[in-house]
Amino acid sequence: MSTVVIILHFIVTIGLIGVVLVQADKGSGLSGAFGGGASQTIFGSTGGLDFLGKLTTTLAVLFMVTSLALCIVLPKNSTNINPNIKQSAPVQTPNPGSMPAVD
Repeated sequence: MSTVVIILHFIVTIGLIGVVLVQADKGSGLSGAFGGGASQTIFGSTGGLDFLGKLTTTLAVLFMVTSLALCIVLPKNSTNINPNIKQSAPVQTPNPGSMPAVD
């Protein structure tokens, strides 16, 4: 189950990055919020979200849902995703009192 959620999360992440990079710049940025773009409406000249805007919103919601699903599906005390990896035994260091003095 966790493998499916991880793969879905990876696909959604790559898709979200691609869609955001493909979108055209809307223009004025923050200056439009403070009166710089008075000729445009509050949603821009197109009047709302276009297809890429709706796709971005959908992928962002899917990203959040898969992130929450990963928090639920993955074990709480897991330090790695692959449970088949065995951790090595702890390295024992010598007692500092038993070390010979260096002249």
